[in-house]
Amino acid sequence: MTIDRRTFLSSAAMTAASYQRVMGANDKIRVGLIGSGGQGRSDWKLFLKNPEVVPVAVCDVYEPNLKLGLALAEQAGTASGPVASYKDFRQVIERKDIDAVIVGTPDHWHAIPTIAACQAGKDVYCEKPLSLTVREGRAMVDAARKYNRVVQTGSQQRSGPHYAQAVEMIRGGKLGKIAQVQASLIRNAMPGWGTAVDEKPPSDLDWEMWLGPAPARAYNKMRCLYHFRWWWDYSGGQMTNFGAHDIDIVRWAMNADAPQAVAAFGGRYCLTGAGETPDVQEVLYQFPDWVLTWTTCEMNSARKSGITVHGTNATMRLTRGGIEINGEKWSGLDAKQPGVEQQKYPGTEQHSAHVRNFLDCVKSRKKPNADVEEGYKTAVMCHLGNISMRLGRSLKWDAAQEQIVGDADANRWLTKEYRKPWKLG
Repeated sequence: MTIDRRTFLSSAAMTAASYQRVMGANDKIRVGLIGSGGQGRSDWKLFLKNPEVVPVAVCDVYEPNLKLGLALAEQAGTASGPVASYKDFRQVIERKDIDAVIVGTPDHWHAIPTIAACQAGKDVYCEKPLSLTVREGRAMVDAARKYNRVVQTGSQQRSGPHYAQAVEMIRGGKLGKIAQVQASLIRNAMPGWGTAVDEKPPSDLDWEMWLGPAPARAYNKMRCLYHFRWWWDYSGGQMTNFGAHDIDIVRWAMNADAPQAVAAFGGRYCLTGAGETPDVQEVLYQFPDWVLTWTTCEMNSARKSGITVHGTNATMRLTRGGIEINGEKWSGLDAKQPGVEQQKYPGTEQHSAHVRNFLDCVKSRKKPNADVEEGYKTAVMCHLGNISMRLGRSLKWDAAQEQIVGDADANRWLTKEYRKPWKLG
């Protein structure tokens, strides 16, 4: 099915006007899934557990994933009729009987469907990282605000009660003055994910549509599905994968919008086979009176992943598994011990809570826990880290102007040229 752009936008404008009402507590929310791969289906399962969610459509360019998404909708037994299947996301968005969409696609396909859904009057649950580039993220925020849409970034740690508890402790001064925070993803993925040759795409995959706005490439099975994360055309490695989660929490806890400067180092030193993104990366973010470091290490697992907050009174280890606080021993002259005893708090459920928060906000029209602008600010930090590493130099960031200071070449990396006919908005 081919949708004329003028017809699509006209239909979208009519739909946007029709969905401005505030839903009641018992109203059904009709949902479409765009991107039924592993993460998309995980989100879909959580949505379908909520009694007010009515599945309407599933979209994926890979037929096996499409069938799996449809099967989940059928198993839920909450559909009001047959659940439609599509390979083109525009067919989902043009439907007037859909209130919200889940965008569970690879990163390079986050911006276009999200903006189109906002234009069509639909709310959006978009997986993290919010965008592939800085400029995409800004356009997504602008669309959400212009069309008054609820857009939740899939940074589910924002809805974890123990993360909120940690944020309260940090902001409340329990750890003392904080001057250093570390966040990391550590694992041993040696020797890598293997190699594959370019070949003809399988008949049940629309490779051209999978690429979409990304550069034309020959099909290679190590470029798509889960492994898209390791290619710059589609994602940003662990910086935008797990970094987007923990950096988001650090920003929240430290009440920080953006760094002043970024310096990053790293490369692909040990992993062999498919992929471009680094297996070792160190990123240093400078704020007015504290410093954040992000570490990627995929060739050795001796250290532990997570967030470590260093305060003058105590140190906090924060992961999805829980919170651990240990007091610090002062050694300076006339030192008075802070007297912080060891404390441990268990981790809490966050995935279902994040979906529940989105659904509640679709009804109330309040901003969700991981509002699109928060997702944007976190994505900016991730992208700046990757840009600095790839260019081999430090960057100064002007958050007000959303520009890298005095570096025209680096500013060109804030966006990417889309392959025709795709456009942003």
